[in-house]
Amino acid sequence: MNSNNKETPAAIRVEDLSKIYKLYNKPSDRLKESLGLTRKKNYKEHYALKNVSFEVAQGESVGIIGTNGSGKSTILKIITGVLTKTSGTLEVNGRISALLELGAGFNMEYTGMENIYLQGTMSGFSEEEIQSKIDDILEFADIGDFVYQPVKTYSSGMFVRLAFAVSININPEILIVDEALSVGDVFFQTKCFHKFEEFKKMGKTILFVSHDLSSIAKYCDRVILLNKGVKLAEGNPKDMINMYKKLLVNQLDVETLEDISEKSQVIDGNGGKDSWRKNFIVNESVSDYGEKQAEIVDFAIIDQYGAMNNLIEKGTKFKVKAKLYFHEDINNPIFTFTIKNAHGTDITGTNTMFERVETGLVKKGETRIVTYEQQMDLQGGDYLISLGCTGYVGDDFKVYHRLYDLVSVSVISDKNTVGFFDMNTKITVENG
Repeated sequence: MNSNNKETPAAIRVEDLSKIYKLYNKPSDRLKESLGLTRKKNYKEHYALKNVSFEVAQGESVGIIGTNGSGKSTILKIITGVLTKTSGTLEVNGRISALLELGAGFNMEYTGMENIYLQGTMSGFSEEEIQSKIDDILEFADIGDFVYQPVKTYSSGMFVRLAFAVSININPEILIVDEALSVGDVFFQTKCFHKFEEFKKMGKTILFVSHDLSSIAKYCDRVILLNKGVKLAEGNPKDMINMYKKLLVNQLDVETLEDISEKSQVIDGNGGKDSWRKNFIVNESVSDYGEKQAEIVDFAIIDQYGAMNNLIEKGTKFKVKAKLYFHEDINNPIFTFTIKNAHGTDITGTNTMFERVETGLVKKGETRIVTYEQQMDLQGGDYLISLGCTGYVGDDFKVYHRLYDLVSVSVISDKNTVGFFDMNTKITVENG
């Protein structure tokens, strides 16, 4: 009996896996090599993956995260047979269903129904087995009579629905997902996540790649962190997400995996010779206006650990800092801070006037560093931060400088409630 976990083979085992691409200087070099006309090496080797090793146990949900170009999608394509490995060992025990580039195996000239049978056959099912799944697939896809039309006539939403429905209803032992849970409208996403949870409860093996760190935190038992084709670390979701956050803003030594953040620059409000803003991607479409008597010259977002980071865990304390230089004397400037959602709706915000903070007279040539500290209770998702400096001259309202939609902040959450923010409700149920 294989009751002992050690005797049960891993669902997926990857050992020293590498994928190398040859990058040629010009197309003729590739042709000469393919024809054997040259012995000269006219290409550079690019490692999409380099000696990557890990295992996924049967019934385990494992996430893979990493920056763009880290090899996440490449390794999934090798596991599913879409790409061939250059070297290393790959072992898969179980029938796979993959949600990579949704509908990648669809024939655009075929109808939706014909593609269902095509995909099922490619996954190793008989026609009778596919037929037994048809009702579930059609109900999940919910595209009506369009299933009898060529898929080339589908909207992107219908295409996604059908591709997802086929992939998750063929009863795989191993489900491989690449960013696919973030597609479609909010109602379809909810349906997909319910199915995902159902798979977990059924003990299916799941390998999951996503930039949605909230989903990674919620659904994965373990997380693998890749960077530039190399596995940096693996462990529990929280630790790996924190490491990834540091990697994103160049605050992680990839050799030692130690934090190298210069957080003293932010905490003591000094700023140092280097700007804070270099640690963030500034919105190219930022709305920058005002008379500039006072100017916002730098900013930072600081997470619960004191590091500059725009990935904030829900329920933790975080800070937003703004550094301003004054080109003129200003009495009682008002410093402002606002958060919008991705649709441009003001979600929350405050300023020194609302908070009854006296700012006094600021002389020409002086600087001020304003710190907004609060708890992040917004739901998981992406938001935009705006900063400003305004004031009154007599009864006239003045806008000295505003930077609207300056930088994004992503909230990582493993529990979302209804609406924009979490009231942190405590629920008790008692016998009557």
